[in-house]
Amino acid sequence: MTINADEFKQVLQYWASGVTVVTTDSATHGLLGMTATSFCSVSANPAQILVCLNDAALTAAGIQESQHFAVNLLSTQQQATSNAFAGGASEAERFASVAWHKGINDVPVLDECIASLECKVTQQVRAGTHWVVIGEVLATTCRSGDPLLYYRANYRELLPN
Repeated sequence: MTINADEFKQVLQYWASGVTVVTTDSATHGLLGMTATSFCSVSANPAQILVCLNDAALTAAGIQESQHFAVNLLSTQQQATSNAFAGGASEAERFASVAWHKGINDVPVLDECIASLECKVTQQVRAGTHWVVIGEVLATTCRSGDPLLYYRANYRELLPN
């Protein structure tokens, strides 16, 4: 017995996750970025992370071409950034709406996120409608702030101590 996609999506709403924007710059497509919640660490030595990207997303194609990307961990102040990179806005509008700079290997890094990880692709695995992209972390940035969280189709914040 298998479950359908709607049932699967409904149950996954019960998993709270941080919100990231995955960015890249490719010769064919230019600056690209998308909101993603499927992100986690893989290994500390070597430092590796993974992101899961829908194969229909232009950002996934850009990462396949450039072989470099950044994962930007959003703060509670960046709900508008999450929404812009989640869809609706063009790539040009997305990057015009945020402060960013080019990191190593020319990947866009968002200036106001609480952390960023700049990576080179070490492996890509096809899984259903998505690519699991594993990246070796080449550079990191950390700033103060609280993470933007997503739970049951809404943004959430941590409770103060």
